[in-house]
Amino acid sequence: MTDDPRLQPYRVDVVGFDTALAELRSVRDEVFVGEQGVPITLERDALDPLCTHVLARLLDGSPVGTARLTPDHHIGRMAVRAAWRGRGIGDALLRALLDEARRRGWPEVRLNSQASAMGFYARHGFQPEGERFMEAGIEHQAMVLAFTGPARIDSREAGIEAAIGIIERARRTVWIRSVALDPWLYDEGSVLQALRGFATRGGGQQVLVLLHDAAAPQQAHAPLLALAQRLPSIFQFRELQDPVDRNDPAAWIAGDGGGYYLRGLGERVQGEAEQDAPAKVRQLAARFDDGWQRSRPVSEYRALGL
Repeated sequence: MTDDPRLQPYRVDVVGFDTALAELRSVRDEVFVGEQGVPITLERDALDPLCTHVLARLLDGSPVGTARLTPDHHIGRMAVRAAWRGRGIGDALLRALLDEARRRGWPEVRLNSQASAMGFYARHGFQPEGERFMEAGIEHQAMVLAFTGPARIDSREAGIEAAIGIIERARRTVWIRSVALDPWLYDEGSVLQALRGFATRGGGQQVLVLLHDAAAPQQAHAPLLALAQRLPSIFQFRELQDPVDRNDPAAWIAGDGGGYYLRGLGERVQGEAEQDAPAKVRQLAARFDDGWQRSRPVSEYRALGL
């Protein structure tokens, strides 16, 4: 390892706010409060515990950079200690947050760039939006980056977030194709809450559910069936019968708001998602309808009031 600490290798990780609080604040206080004169009461806010934070550390554990992603899809608090600037740490922090946003299926991310840093964000595809403004005594510019193409989903958490976004954006129809109502997704409280909100919105909503195995959710007392029992006019269930359909392992959730989360191997989490892909949703809806027409109504659910 080099004797010059500024040339040490580093790594960037997603960190928990509570566990990394001291490291996050040590970097941000040095850069924003110490260098730029931002009042500490403005630098620290109530959003911090709700954000996704990334931290750049040298291999000896010293924190040298940080940034955060807010629940409303904004990147902020991007800070790198002066001695380590110009080594790509800011780029690595930004890429980590953009990857996180894509995994969640977000259609875009926004940020308020200091005017002097606009070129840095422009290199990553951000475009200015609106007029410049002053914040904490520093000139800023709002910028936006719209994602194109599907986001890769590799984790349960990202899949859940994508599904919630699809449901919340849907206008009248949600299509669900699943082997047996995957418990990791459709038993999740936040997904059920989103479906409940959609179903009770009013305006002729419908949730169409196409299953490979209708018996398994009933035997497992799937919470989605309990929700559907309370809203039987909204939820419809069918089971695939044709061997061509049953040999297709794909599963998806899609909504007529333009979002989808597609898994080529339906019992796995891995797949792709987009929140603004109406052409792809039309393809999935047509594919769904073909299977729906060849499927059977799940009459055994009638005992549940469905």
